[in-house]
Amino acid sequence: MHFGIDFGTTRTVIAASDRGNYPVVPSEDRHGDSHDYIPSVIAISGEELVCGWDAMELRGTPGFTRSFKRALSGQQVTSATPVRLGTTTRTVGEILEAFAQYVVSHLRRFQKDLADTSPIEVVLGVPAHSHHAQRLLTMAAFSRTGITVQGLINEPSAAAFEYTHRHARTLNSKRKSILVYDLGGGTFDASLVAIDGVGHTIVNTVGRPRLGGDDLDVILADLALASLGRSSDAFSATARTRLVDEARSAKEALVPQSRRIVIAVGDDDVTIPVKDFYAAATPLIDETLTAIEPLIGSDSLRDTDIAGIYLVGGTTSLPLISQTLRKKFGRRVHRSPLPSASTAVGLAIAADPDSDYALHDTLSRSIGVFREWDAGSEVSLDPLITPSTPRTATRIYRAAHNVGWFRYGEIGDDFSLIAEIGVPFTAELSHLSEDELRTVPVTRVTEGPLVHEEVTVDDDGIVSIAIDVDELGIHLRR
Repeated sequence: MHFGIDFGTTRTVIAASDRGNYPVVPSEDRHGDSHDYIPSVIAISGEELVCGWDAMELRGTPGFTRSFKRALSGQQVTSATPVRLGTTTRTVGEILEAFAQYVVSHLRRFQKDLADTSPIEVVLGVPAHSHHAQRLLTMAAFSRTGITVQGLINEPSAAAFEYTHRHARTLNSKRKSILVYDLGGGTFDASLVAIDGVGHTIVNTVGRPRLGGDDLDVILADLALASLGRSSDAFSATARTRLVDEARSAKEALVPQSRRIVIAVGDDDVTIPVKDFYAAATPLIDETLTAIEPLIGSDSLRDTDIAGIYLVGGTTSLPLISQTLRKKFGRRVHRSPLPSASTAVGLAIAADPDSDYALHDTLSRSIGVFREWDAGSEVSLDPLITPSTPRTATRIYRAAHNVGWFRYGEIGDDFSLIAEIGVPFTAELSHLSEDELRTVPVTRVTEGPLVHEEVTVDDDGIVSIAIDVDELGIHLRR
């Protein structure tokens, strides 16, 4: 059976592929109530990691943690990166694997109810600007559950599939692309997608990896404290989490007609005018508008081929979002009828072997390597793969030093390390480990061996590196 899994910062949504239909997979909490999402939360119960609805039963305890996915956006994150859970820590790898197992248990339960015994195959969604480590860790965690991960798709790209599935008639010879505006709990991404029938080509993508609904929750919580004159009060982590949870619930209850927001701060109920919250939140929304300017190229859609701006992601349920975009762009702004599920449905369409939908996605970040020159006295950045070049870069050259140090990374608004590799270029050093190589001074050699270096980015955005020094029998793979 085929599924699409939108692993979100605040909520994880699953859609199934069922004979051309793509229903959202329900999940039950411990009280038997059904929901169309799984909360992306974890907690510690004794020594055990618990996830989702089980973890929600532990709200208010020190080990309860929301938005743990944000740890994946760190530039140097690995599976061993520690995450603080109350008074203890767990690694990113442990947390991801536990959560993936929990999600897959819901898939198996759904499949069992349908008396379906076929293998489970999934397509996972990832933020468009997620780096190599985030993609690799996410895929590895779900693969370890025993299911087949067909691949990864950038979340706005998946939402474009859902748009075409629902709104194909809005596209014509003059209006043949859409802009997907995806504002979730922890990230903002936008993609300009050219559509030709079932063919989808990502023209360009922009994003902010740490901007989302979580930030709006903090803004609202801070307004509540300010209204009580308690902005400088010291709060425990548990009390602060409880307050932000209250703010999140109040925010999600807003409708266009809302005029006041009531938030409980301890024993006090605070009333905040909606207009005050919107005024405080507007700079964050303006940041998303600034981000999409390169995709539109003007202040109006009139002279573009963009059929519409499609609002997806749970945070776009906030009325301020659609109000702000419609004021700027008019009637061509459409909010998905299922903003929290749009990406999951698009992923299920991608997972469906009978859907015929095709996607040509582009890289949103460049791949480069820092190399040491002049006996290690200088370092330069050598771009290898960019959004406009092929996804494989090959270099063949003779080594000029006794040791080569290569620091591969993704280049966007920052530099995220993919791998640091030390390679011996002389027979005397060829038996040394990488740690031992760190103690060896870098010196010039007159006639170094031939080095074959190849870097490839696959369709899932995962980078593989091969360095071969045949004369020394060295063949490194990362």
